[in-house]
Amino acid sequence: MALLPIKTVGVIGAGLMGASWTALFLAKGLQVIVTDPAPGAKEMLHDFLNERWPTMARLGIKHGASLDNYKFVPDISAYLGHIDFVQENGPERLDFKRKLFAHLDSNTREHVILASSSSGLPSSQFVTDCKRNPARVLIGHPFNPPHLVPLVEVVPNPNTGTAYVKAALEFYRGLDKEPVLVNRETPGFVANRLQAALCAEAYSLISRGIVSARDLDKTVTSGIGLRWALNGPIMTNVLGGGRDFKYFMNHLGPALKTWSDDMRDHEFDFSREKIDVLDKIVQEWVSTVDIDGVERKRDNYIVGMINNESDASI
Repeated sequence: MALLPIKTVGVIGAGLMGASWTALFLAKGLQVIVTDPAPGAKEMLHDFLNERWPTMARLGIKHGASLDNYKFVPDISAYLGHIDFVQENGPERLDFKRKLFAHLDSNTREHVILASSSSGLPSSQFVTDCKRNPARVLIGHPFNPPHLVPLVEVVPNPNTGTAYVKAALEFYRGLDKEPVLVNRETPGFVANRLQAALCAEAYSLISRGIVSARDLDKTVTSGIGLRWALNGPIMTNVLGGGRDFKYFMNHLGPALKTWSDDMRDHEFDFSREKIDVLDKIVQEWVSTVDIDGVERKRDNYIVGMINNESDASI
């Protein structure tokens, strides 16, 4: 089985994720065919790409890359035979994805990888109607925004072929992404589960009046986040234990158990009433903030960290 060289990517869905993927693919010198049925999608994609292109230039644009190398089409069907890789970014609905992937499977060349940006639905649930070659369907879940954040979770289903998994990992690495292989399907995959655990405790602490929304975020950005930007929780534990993970666990394990038990006792229940109360608290802070400025600052910091990665790793 010879996998195709990837020169043209089909992007299905031009919302925030799809537009961001498109910016990345274009900056890496690829041709991109984009489709989205939403009214105004073509214009919004055009504006998004033009606004983000200077940021992509800061990160480094491949020779020959251009904003002219994409085509927005109302129906991608006629182009599927010419596409070398598909990145799907549609709604998180099983009925939609099952129908779409069956169509993609029937109309793309047999060994084109069909990747979904799904943030939680495992591909085993929507590959069911693919008859031609379902072994090339997998998850390629990015972290928002994909044109900046390096992480991509590659999640095969039990019937995904090993060759397609390896090819997907190689493709994303070729885009200067940092793909991780999730060995076994689990709801939410890995990054969102970690994020969900932290956020659930954050919601609980804020709603119980233990800390303000602003200071909760500051706790992360001024403490945990600074360490985790360079080392994940496991390596942070190793360093915290004097380079000895077992020592860390033996030393702090009993305390961690006590904290975990208390967290379970005060778990945020996600009821409508609780969400309304939490939202009111959060809005009191967010309403005073320039969100556009927050987004610009975030993007600038991410670009700065990526550009200085080699220095930070010394």
